[in-house]
Amino acid sequence: MTHDEARRELLDHRRGRLAGEQRRALEDHLAGCPACARAGEAEVVLDELLRDRLPRPAASPELRRRLAALAERPPPQPAPPGAAARPARRWLRVAAPALAAAFAAATTAVLVDRAVSRTGEALATLTSEAVNDHLRVLRSTHPLDVEAGGTHQVKPWFEGRIGFAPSVPSPVRPDMRLEGGGVGWFLDREAAVVVYGLRLHRLTLLAFRADGLPWPGGASGARWGPLAAASSRGFHVVLWRRGELGYALVSDVDPAELSAVAAELAGQT
Repeated sequence: MTHDEARRELLDHRRGRLAGEQRRALEDHLAGCPACARAGEAEVVLDELLRDRLPRPAASPELRRRLAALAERPPPQPAPPGAAARPARRWLRVAAPALAAAFAAATTAVLVDRAVSRTGEALATLTSEAVNDHLRVLRSTHPLDVEAGGTHQVKPWFEGRIGFAPSVPSPVRPDMRLEGGGVGWFLDREAAVVVYGLRLHRLTLLAFRADGLPWPGGASGARWGPLAAASSRGFHVVLWRRGELGYALVSDVDPAELSAVAAELAGQT
């Protein structure tokens, strides 16, 4: 069993989904591979950390008001038998243009609302995963596979270990340092994990293939994407795209400072 295969099976193993032979193969691999064993321990710690912190969205006040209004509205009464159809047809001819305009406006509003909703959902999905990966780095005993102080040491390390060539930007602040990197996962795909220090804070930069991912603003097909920022569980995330790769910078530093740092790092990707 390879390292990638083992790490893909960790979640199913913790939840008891693996068959006997597959489970024994994974356990044998973990017994002889300290790196994968540490990854499994980090996943357990992350599960315990997030168990009681995942958000539980409630219905908005506007939605509750609409539901209450629908519940109080009397049911429509059927038309009396034999009602004249001719006046109704005449009224329909007069009102048709206005009804068409109103329908077009309503359809446009629905499409805009759906686009905004999709953008918000995409940003929330990517933000949540980036924070999860950052927490894995913070909670792991050995989060770095390569520890170094320069990009000339970290960037070559990824060659042959991941299926793309990630950028490893140089620190952009006098009090910022490059601590090292490693290979992780972002949703369903491999990710390059680059870790920086900024004063007493840790910054995690994740690089991953962006194809097939929902992207804020619908830029999933764009070659260059603007920065998108969001926060979750006390951490701040800045996302951007460069070519086929997506990047996420995560930390608990001030969001304005993180955005400024991200903009300079993005210039190097």
